[in-house]
Amino acid sequence: MKEIIIATKNKGKVNEFKAMFAEKGMVVKSLLDYEDIPDIVEDGQSFAENAKIKAETIAQKFGKTVLADDSGLIIDALNGHPGIYSARYAGPEKDDQKNIEKVLEELKGVPVEQRTARFHCAIAVSFPSGKTEIVEGNCEGLITQEPIGDHGFGYDPIMYIPEKDVTMAQLPEAEKNQISHRAQALKRLEEQWQEIFN
Repeated sequence: MKEIIIATKNKGKVNEFKAMFAEKGMVVKSLLDYEDIPDIVEDGQSFAENAKIKAETIAQKFGKTVLADDSGLIIDALNGHPGIYSARYAGPEKDDQKNIEKVLEELKGVPVEQRTARFHCAIAVSFPSGKTEIVEGNCEGLITQEPIGDHGFGYDPIMYIPEKDVTMAQLPEAEKNQISHRAQALKRLEEQWQEIFN
């Protein structure tokens, strides 16, 4: 039975990964199952670099296979911001409400068709051997004029998904998990499973 550590303390995120790995006969652990977790400085210049830093640090510490992800919101009219700074865009504390307010303020006066954006997710799988593989996924949409919906978290209330005609925050969790950037990255992981895990 192979074991994989998901490098997060977020139970919701762990559950998203659990189903797929259980199907493959793998036991899923998270950082909640371990003590003495090293402080990780995510100083990469991209989502992929940050995911890789996290995965490799934990893999080297515990000598196990580790999956880490890094994700955020890329807005074309803001030159790709908030990007890798998505979680703390409005300041050092993670504050979803303030982050949303900052984005909407910066997009004031920008017409709808120019408010294109995507959620991006990079997943890094790092092995004790030192090998690391990266897969990525996107979820495309437009930034609304104001928050709509009360499901989800982060920037979900201002991310409008045209083909669903709702924001991410209006989607039931099960439906969101089918189209999200993390779901797209997980699909890539599944498609490349043989070459990554063998």
